Amino acid sequence: MEPLPYKAAADSVEDVPGTVDVQGWAARFDLISDPTRLKLLLCLHFSPEISVTRLAAASGVSQTVVSQSLRPLRDREWVVMVKVGREHRYRLVDDSLHLLLHTIGAPHPH
Repeated sequence: MEPLPYKAAADSVEDVPGTVDVQGWAARFDLISDPTRLKLLLCLHFSPEISVTRLAAASGVSQTVVSQSLRPLRDREWVVMVKVGREHRYRLVDDSLHLLLHTIGAPHPH
C-alpha cells in the first residue's frame, strides 16, 4: 500500500478545526477558567434548583459575588434562574457543559 502524499495528509488535518466550534469552546473555557464560576457550576451540577444563599455558602463567597458570577453564565444561557417565592434558584441547562463537568469528575447526588 502506498502512503498518502504529504499534501493530502496536511489537507485532512487542516479540515479538523472546521469540525469543532473553536470560538464557542474557547468562550466556554474562558468562562469556566474563573475558579468562582467553576465552583458555582459544580454546585449547580450537584444540586439543581439551588438558591443564591446556598450557592454562596457552598462556594464560600458572598451572595453579591454569586449573583455577579452567574450573570455571564445566564447571558450564555448555560444556567437559568427560576423565582420561587422570594428566592432566586438556578439550574444548569447547557448539555455540553453538563457533559464536560462529568468528564472532569463532577458527581451527582443520585
